[in-house]
Amino acid sequence: MSANGFLIFHLNLAFSSIAEELRVEVIKNSYHPLLRLARETDVPIGVELSAWTLGEIEKLDPEWLGLFRSLLNEKKCELIGSGYVQLIGPLVPYEVNYRNQQIGLEMYERILGLSPRIALVSEMAFSSGLVEIYSEAGYEGIIMDRDNVRLALNIHERSREIVPTHALGAEGIALPVLWADSILFQRMQHFVHGDISLGDYVSHLDSRIQSGESLLPIYCNDAEIFDYRPGRFTEEARIHHEGEWKRMNRLLLTLDQKLDLDWVLPSQALEIVQTSMPKRTGTLTSIMQPIPVKKQAKYNIARWAVTGRNDLWLNTMCHRLYRKFDADQSEGMEVPAENWRMLCEFWASDLRTHIEENRWNRTLSEIDRFLESQEVATVSEDESSNRGAVRPDFETHEDEEGIYLTVKSPNLEVVLNLRRGLALKTLAFRKHGFQALIGSLPHGHFNSIAFGADYYSGNLVADLPADRSRTTDLERVEPEFVWTDKGLLIRANINTKLGRLRKTITVNSDDECLSIGYSLEGQTKPLASIRAAAVTFLPGGLDDEVQLRVVNGGREQEVFPLDGNFDHTAPASTLVSSTSGLGATDGRISFWLGKRALRFSWDPASCAAMPMIQHRYNSKNNLLRLFFSLSEID
Repeated sequence: MSANGFLIFHLNLAFSSIAEELRVEVIKNSYHPLLRLARETDVPIGVELSAWTLGEIEKLDPEWLGLFRSLLNEKKCELIGSGYVQLIGPLVPYEVNYRNQQIGLEMYERILGLSPRIALVSEMAFSSGLVEIYSEAGYEGIIMDRDNVRLALNIHERSREIVPTHALGAEGIALPVLWADSILFQRMQHFVHGDISLGDYVSHLDSRIQSGESLLPIYCNDAEIFDYRPGRFTEEARIHHEGEWKRMNRLLLTLDQKLDLDWVLPSQALEIVQTSMPKRTGTLTSIMQPIPVKKQAKYNIARWAVTGRNDLWLNTMCHRLYRKFDADQSEGMEVPAENWRMLCEFWASDLRTHIEENRWNRTLSEIDRFLESQEVATVSEDESSNRGAVRPDFETHEDEEGIYLTVKSPNLEVVLNLRRGLALKTLAFRKHGFQALIGSLPHGHFNSIAFGADYYSGNLVADLPADRSRTTDLERVEPEFVWTDKGLLIRANINTKLGRLRKTITVNSDDECLSIGYSLEGQTKPLASIRAAAVTFLPGGLDDEVQLRVVNGGREQEVFPLDGNFDHTAPASTLVSSTSGLGATDGRISFWLGKRALRFSWDPASCAAMPMIQHRYNSKNNLLRLFFSLSEID
């Protein structure tokens, strides 16, 4: 049985743990051998790299660039697009994503004299909203990891060949998909690094061919891990004494001899998808995996949203700059192309993971200077507390035992738990007929011990593994009341293991809105999982079909039916505290419960929190919760 195979190598001189002064060594040890592989084996190779990386190679090693141009002309290599920088599209506003592609295409054309036809989704972090961006940039198809899309669509136990051939975007546009395969590329890595034998590798690949797979993504991952070690982990394997690119060469020759495998360029593989396979257009995401990412569950969207040295701060500053540029454009001012280029660089994924310390310190200095040059503040201003007139149509009262504080306005009614840090017992709005849709579910509400806990709303929980402890804001408080120009502000100070927490709840005067705010005084980023403003949906609101709407890097909302058991907050391992989350790049997420809706909004330019959803069945009752993560462990 014959099959087609293709190779794609990802080149990234911005790799988080590679020091700047070592980039020449990476080109010598990894990038030059890659081109020799294409020349010596006659196996066509896809080379994916950001335009930024291409520009760095142009400065550091013009010889490599000349060889690459020659191989492109000879069709022994093919350029695969990425964008100007490698950024995580589902976490970035639409216009920044669009600019990243446009700047990248201009650089590809300037340096190489051509534009790529296919784009690889950066870090395989995909959302439906990205499809339109790639289409608008002129790409004919995208490359995405198949294994995690199969999980998202709950077809991971079925044939690999039944995945959609075309990815449906949030606005209805569809692009063909060339599927990468995490298992296959990791198997190849294991052989080249000497962890499995050649026989084991060939046997596994042959079994895939015999099972009926006709198009095999033999490799689609990093080039820098062969004959070089980025130094990301102390336990990295030693470089194989035989030479890892030599082992790669030997492997490809063996596959030619032992398997009936025809090698094709990625663009040829995409043509096979379009001409030889039944067209199946479909969404590649689900609420269980709203943003699929390559490899195992420990690689998830939280990695770039709220982990790293200080992802939350960095993403917030990037949103702040974007807000400034967007406002300038709205006033008819032209934002210089250089400013968009700088913003893309600050949003690059490698600043958010295992970034080498000197590079991180330089990044902090650079972004501080850029923020100052744009007259953008690095510290958020406190909300206005100008005292307004006391509204006679507001009511406040405590119950007899001093546990619950009820606040009523013409637009909403909220009951706060004074013994649990102002947690929301119930919250009801006028347009819902004052039926409470969110609040707290007490211990014993569910009849299963698996759900034997209190489920609060409006609270903060932080897990600190180094201390083997948990801290919350669920403490007894003595609230202070202040009338502001927005409405009634209720605030309390709570001592936690993270430090002194100032918590505020504002009942707006003129609309159906309740705001919750947190401020941790003088806090540096802790090693912790911190989830704030938890929301528990009450059973009465879950009788109808529930739908979630959110923007993940695109222009329009993506719509997710809430069905099945899933939990974005569940730890992927003892070292990784979550499994998924949402981009919510416009700072909004809404739930539609039949004909009723609840909208949650925040300002990513003040705090770029990551929303997470938990949905669990228990007999006839559902447990639906929303969290806003400020920090995860990775």
